[in-house]
Amino acid sequence: MARLLSGGPRTHGTSRGSVPLAPRLPRPDDSRIVATIRVYEEETDARAVGRLIADTFGRYNLSHFPPVERDLFLGPFRHATSDDPAHRAEIARMIRSEIVLVADDAGEIVGVLRGRAERLGSLFVRGDRHRGGIGRALVEWFEKLAWLQGGRRVHVAATPYAVPFYLAVGYKRSTGARRMKVFEGSNYLYQPMKKVLAPTGDGSELGASACARAQAARR
Repeated sequence: MARLLSGGPRTHGTSRGSVPLAPRLPRPDDSRIVATIRVYEEETDARAVGRLIADTFGRYNLSHFPPVERDLFLGPFRHATSDDPAHRAEIARMIRSEIVLVADDAGEIVGVLRGRAERLGSLFVRGDRHRGGIGRALVEWFEKLAWLQGGRRVHVAATPYAVPFYLAVGYKRSTGARRMKVFEGSNYLYQPMKKVLAPTGDGSELGASACARAQAARR
C-alpha cells in the first residue's frame, strides 16, 4: 500500500463549525495571528489540503530528486492543481483518515495532520509558517484525540527533514533509519519514531466530532 510520510513543519465532516484550540500562534516575524485547529471538512478543504501537501512535501523533502522521481513520490498529489474530477477525487481519497485536523487562519489552511489512534500518518505546515507553533499545536491536539480513542503510544515515519521537530515535541527514534516505498517511488529514507502518551487536558469537545468522523471513515 502507498504511504505518505510525515514531513513535519517544516475525517471527513459535515459541520463547518470550528473550535478555537490554539487561539494565538506567532508568525516567524513575531506578528500575532489567530489560528484555529479544527476537524477537516472534505467537501470544502480537500483541494487546499492537497495543494498544501504537494507543495510542502515536494519543496522540503523531495527537492533533491530529479523531477521525474519527485512525481513518483508525490503520487496523486502531483495533480494537486488539476481541475480533472478524477484527480480531485483521488486526492480526496488519499487525505481520508480516522483523524484529520487542519490549522485554519481566517479561512486559509496553513497546516494539516492525518493519523489514527496509534499512528501519526503525516504532518505538513506551509513553508512560510514554519517555526510558528502550528505544527506543535496540531500534534498536541492529535495526541489528545489519539488518547481519547484508546491510543497509548504514537508511531510516526518521519522524513529526515522532520526529525528535529519530532524530537522537540517528545518523540524518540525507535530504530535506525530505514527505506520504504512512497506511492510509485521507492527507496525513500525515513526515521521510525515513537512517543508514549500520557493523559493530557480535555479534548472531549473536538474529540466527539473527530470520533464520529473516525467511525464514518471505517465504513
